[in-house]
Amino acid sequence: MIAAFNNHLPVKIRFGEGIAETLPDVLAELDATRVFLMVDAGIDNFNPAAKSLLELLDRHSELSIVRFDRPAEEPTIAMVDEATQALIAAQPDVVVALGGGSVIDTLKAARLCAQLGVDFKSFVSGTPSYPAPDLPLIAMPTSAGTGSEVSGGSVVSDPEAGVKRGIANANLRAQYALVDPKLTWSMPPRMTANTGIDAIAQAIAGMVASCRTPIGDAIALEAIAMMGPAIVAAYRDSNDADARAAMSCGSMMAGLTMNISDCTAEHSLGQAIGGIRHVPHGLTIGLVLAETLERESKHVPGQLERVADALGEPDDGSKDGSRAVRAIRRILADLDFPVLSEIDITEGDLDNLTDLALADYFITQAPAPWSRDEVRNAFASALATTSR
Repeated sequence: MIAAFNNHLPVKIRFGEGIAETLPDVLAELDATRVFLMVDAGIDNFNPAAKSLLELLDRHSELSIVRFDRPAEEPTIAMVDEATQALIAAQPDVVVALGGGSVIDTLKAARLCAQLGVDFKSFVSGTPSYPAPDLPLIAMPTSAGTGSEVSGGSVVSDPEAGVKRGIANANLRAQYALVDPKLTWSMPPRMTANTGIDAIAQAIAGMVASCRTPIGDAIALEAIAMMGPAIVAAYRDSNDADARAAMSCGSMMAGLTMNISDCTAEHSLGQAIGGIRHVPHGLTIGLVLAETLERESKHVPGQLERVADALGEPDDGSKDGSRAVRAIRRILADLDFPVLSEIDITEGDLDNLTDLALADYFITQAPAPWSRDEVRNAFASALATTSR
């Protein structure tokens, strides 16, 4: 029997090389002339495609654009609050996020807080309210990772508490996603690996989560098949246009999968690491991805067999999901991916990491409940890994 499910994904998606330059057309479709544009700080200096787009916008004299440069790091409460105040002052009729998932997440949270007239800490400490947005959001990703351009989630760090605070609701989603692979060509190899492994992890998570649906499975499997070979190709050659396109499309589809289904334990363990070590989100996910899948293979081997097939892993007759874990370990090795000890995690951190992971929402979506020992053992296994 197929269990009952509901899915609602109202984001209008435009995909393809050069699609970023249709932004003026989308603004015209929305009758928008006052634009609040959030970008990665100094994006003109390192992303030629983004620079070209910004020059195009400058030539449209009918547009009044307030540019907000956001520091190139993961969102914090202070960043969201600063963006909220800038957004209120700008009084735009549309908001545009041009940057990585952190930029898009920041603007999602700032748009919500501006509409409610609260700061971020007040929002998360009270009873959450997610009204239909009063400003349309156009998301334009410059990385192939979180799929934030189509998701209803936003993750914001609280450095004082040493945790990441995630919020999620359908009303956080962008109204338009303009996904242009050319915007990702400037990503350096390490960022390509970090963001890409996060996207693959999200697609796989959608296959194993307890809330998965047939629609999510279908999108996830296609995303995994696209990204499996493409991530290493893009890592090794940043100018591989085919690989970049596959990663851009696959990561966007992984974002859809995450919203149709959900993330699972790999994100809880990864976000625990991110809470105590301020390192890139995708890096934290890759550090524990194989270890969490080892555990999940005991509960959903059939689903991980489908993942292994999508990754092109030869059938060895095992039928226990181990092929998917093996394929992920091979990808991590091909990406020269770091190991947990390289970010100064030690045995003394494991109990704290375990507590943080168990307190996170995503682990509740695992195919079977994780015990404390299982979480600690997964961290310990990752810590014991000395090389890929």
